[in-house]
Amino acid sequence: MSEAPWLTIVGCGEDGLDGLSTASRAAIATAEIVMGAARHLDLIDEIEGQTEIWPVPFADGIDQLLSHRGRQVVVLASGDPFWFGTGSVFARHLVPEEWHCLPAPSTFSIAAAYTGWPLEKTLCLGLHARPFTVLRPYLASGLRAIVLVRDGKAVPVLAAYLTELGFGDSTMTVMEALGGPRQKVRSTIAKTFRILDIAHPVCVAIKVAGDGIPVPLATGRADDFFDHNGQITKRPVRALALSALAPRFGEHLWDIGAGSGSISVEWLLSGPSLTATAFESRPDRAGQVTVNADRFGLSLPVIQGTAPACLIDKTLPDAVFVGGGASEDLFHWLWCNLPLGTRVVVHGVTLETEALLPQWHAAKGGQLMRIDLSEASPLGTRRGWKAAYPVMQWSVTVWSSPGSDFAHRPRRAACLPRCMPPSTAHPLSRLPKTRQQPPSLPNSHSPII
Repeated sequence: MSEAPWLTIVGCGEDGLDGLSTASRAAIATAEIVMGAARHLDLIDEIEGQTEIWPVPFADGIDQLLSHRGRQVVVLASGDPFWFGTGSVFARHLVPEEWHCLPAPSTFSIAAAYTGWPLEKTLCLGLHARPFTVLRPYLASGLRAIVLVRDGKAVPVLAAYLTELGFGDSTMTVMEALGGPRQKVRSTIAKTFRILDIAHPVCVAIKVAGDGIPVPLATGRADDFFDHNGQITKRPVRALALSALAPRFGEHLWDIGAGSGSISVEWLLSGPSLTATAFESRPDRAGQVTVNADRFGLSLPVIQGTAPACLIDKTLPDAVFVGGGASEDLFHWLWCNLPLGTRVVVHGVTLETEALLPQWHAAKGGQLMRIDLSEASPLGTRRGWKAAYPVMQWSVTVWSSPGSDFAHRPRRAACLPRCMPPSTAHPLSRLPKTRQQPPSLPNSHSPII
């Protein structure tokens, strides 16, 4: 028989000991050490073992906790530790046999019980350590959301953000210390928000209303959603690019020659498990990528440099978009380094790129198409068609031709010396052999303890 876990994660609410289950009470009563935030330790006033206040920042407490391995330890956490809580952090540092969890009702559950909203149809987000822009992709009239925020001072800032986006008519129900003797619930309208004395812990139930512009759910969002200086993959062409890239659960994108970053942003907006890295040689455009990612509350690392040199030692992708800087050397490098099965989409506008793509299409296959778009515009006293620059799109999956040097290359192989592009004199470093892991779902964040 295996030994009992040494660590018990106990979820507790604002009602303290009164709200704990029999099993949770027993775990606390027999623990040698009880760790937790000061407010949690204050809520549980019958602790016989040694108590330790969890340090700030949160990560500093992990080694302290692990130093007690083998003793009977309880960690107090808020509500359900595995819903926007600390549970997953502990689980990453321990094997399953070392711990077990005794959850309590989450703040979301208590808030939903108060508002009468069905939780499965309500957006739930932890924004205590994340920007309010995380809300932007979801905001639309009629949306119901329950969000956890850092403290009372953050609530009027949230109201101002909603008002700025045109959703000032939204109803905000501010809920403090839910489920405990200090519970206080007040409702107001975002644009006339005047509540100032808000105590921690706090969550806000939002019923979104107003004439703000929602972010469309489909790819090919309007160019106006992005900050750019004209260097942007235009909306219809962007939709075709995302269709060819075909984002799938947990995948990672390389956006080479990112420009405004619109391709990376739309990739990330396709699902919370997706990740991306943008590569851009110009500092001003690299800054625009960050601005556009921040606008939607997205995490998008931006690496300034010229490909392929800036790609060395970066996390391997599942898909690659080349929107600028396509060259013979870059294509050689990609085919020598990318794992087999990687999807590659290249857009070309210049004559030089248009001359290159048919050659690589003939050698590597895939689909090559030319995109010609025209838009109605004034022509004297009438209207006519104004043509945009034609775009050549090559989409292909990296497979080696039978009999080639790379026919039996492992899926995560690093670059072989014989695969080096002809014009590259110096040896390139090997790539990591693992792909990027998708973030925890839904919407990874710093934990609440």
